[in-house]
Amino acid sequence: MNASFVARGDGRIAYEVHGQGPLVVLAHGMGENRRSYRHLIPLLVAAGYRVASVDVRGHGDSTTGWPTYAPGEVGGDLLAVVRDIGGPATLVGNSSSAAAVVFAATDAPELVNGIVLVGAFVGQPELNPFLRLALGAVLRSPRLFGMFHRTLFPVHRPADDAAYRRELVAGLRRPGRMAAVRGVAAPAEPHWTQRAPQVRQPVLVLMGTKDPDFTDPGAEARAARRLFQVAEAKMISDAGHYPHADRAAETTVILRDFLAVTDRA
Repeated sequence: MNASFVARGDGRIAYEVHGQGPLVVLAHGMGENRRSYRHLIPLLVAAGYRVASVDVRGHGDSTTGWPTYAPGEVGGDLLAVVRDIGGPATLVGNSSSAAAVVFAATDAPELVNGIVLVGAFVGQPELNPFLRLALGAVLRSPRLFGMFHRTLFPVHRPADDAAYRRELVAGLRRPGRMAAVRGVAAPAEPHWTQRAPQVRQPVLVLMGTKDPDFTDPGAEARAARRLFQVAEAKMISDAGHYPHADRAAETTVILRDFLAVTDRA
């Protein structure tokens, strides 16, 4: 499907919309693109939702060369998409974009019915010198990023996983794309955890039980939940860092229950 675009300063944010009904906006994590949600979108559409999947700035069909990739700015991009389509919306953010939906919810609460944080990082992971060196290499090489991406599916893989990853790596070889990946990975202040207590909308924290990015995924999910005034945490059995891809049906069931609440908000 061809992308639509919304202007943000000197750049453009790409997104595509499917279905009819209450609006749900999906934002992917570092290095991915809007096709990260290719398995979740048809299930949400079948459940009666209008679903917009966004290319985070510097990724997919969105433009590169942004002065910052901080989550607060990415949150502003998501709000621009909601305004362009016609909101309000429930926002779903995976990994790095989980931080962005928190900023969006506090910056324009009238446009956000609720937020979902999938695989959110509460604290900055402690890396030994070897892992810091390895991460630096991954953030500069599309091929190494593809290899790293594969490790985030420790139990199950979508049937089209290999083909999707080839497309992903090819896209990251385009000019400016790995710079955007590094920009998303860079620390930014304020951290989303400082904004979390200001969120007044319902919040859902989702985490795969086998997410390899965390020593204890359940503890990370509970830590995120405690930061919000109204929040619940749900674990998806045997899912990795992308439960919307490796456990799409199970993710949809949980999202439907949450969306039933935010639709009434």
